[in-house]
Amino acid sequence: MMTSVDTELMRVLGDPLRLRIMTLLARETLCTTHLVEETGAKQTNLSNHLRVLREAGVVETEPCGRFTYYKLRPDVIAALAGQFADLAESARTAAENKRACP
Repeated sequence: MMTSVDTELMRVLGDPLRLRIMTLLARETLCTTHLVEETGAKQTNLSNHLRVLREAGVVETEPCGRFTYYKLRPDVIAALAGQFADLAESARTAAENKRACP
């Protein structure tokens, strides 16, 4: 049973704008222009966050003419959810285990 969560991925997902981007991409595949409109973020700032998400493997790109579309990778999110489920199960078991103080 896995009892730890991917800390690097959690760091990547810990940014509020990145979480907002992921929430938007969970609904539909969007290009940078759409994401700028939806978030109100500057294009350069948004591109930097998308790069971090892409490098972490959370989103993937799809070229379409002069635009690049981004989509969420559900397998990565499902794996992270599984890690949290394992952590919760471990916590349930741990509630029954109490280490004695010396």
